Amino acid sequence: MNASRPAVHPVEAPPLAEAAVRGPRVRMKDVQGMPGTKGGLFLRLSQFSFAVISVSVMATASDFRSATAFSYLVLAVGLQSLWSLSLAFVDIYALLVKRSLRNYKATCLFTIGDGITSTLTFAAACSSAGITVLIGNDLDRCAFNHCTRFETATAMAFISWFAISPSFLMNFWSLASQ
Repeated sequence: MNASRPAVHPVEAPPLAEAAVRGPRVRMKDVQGMPGTKGGLFLRLSQFSFAVISVSVMATASDFRSATAFSYLVLAVGLQSLWSLSLAFVDIYALLVKRSLRNYKATCLFTIGDGITSTLTFAAACSSAGITVLIGNDLDRCAFNHCTRFETATAMAFISWFAISPSFLMNFWSLASQ
């Protein structure tokens, strides 16, 4: 049987000089909003300020303990304010010493912390909004309660959540791109 055999043609490897010319792989630049940038510091300070406003407005209402959702809002937004303040200090330190916070462990910690606190803040704001609507619209009990304070504290909690969402997304994106 005279079957033809396939010919094997070796492929040459690219020369090593070409890989050396291209240089090492370039890392992504620090995008504003990531930890250790001025945008990240602005987001952290805005999260902190809106969370503190929400806690202080809710705590000044004498009957906020009447609903569990309001107590949960104070707890969740208080945790949010402590988290944001501590990371604002980390951002200030990174800006002062001109250090990048693109370390894998630090980014992982920031992402998990932002994810947990943003989920808690959003859940607390939604539950407080539901109770506020129940008290104000369905029961018509605003004359006996501090509906305006409840609504203000809930709105500030939502704004704090809006400020932490970009921080979480930037950290998650940075973590996924490493």
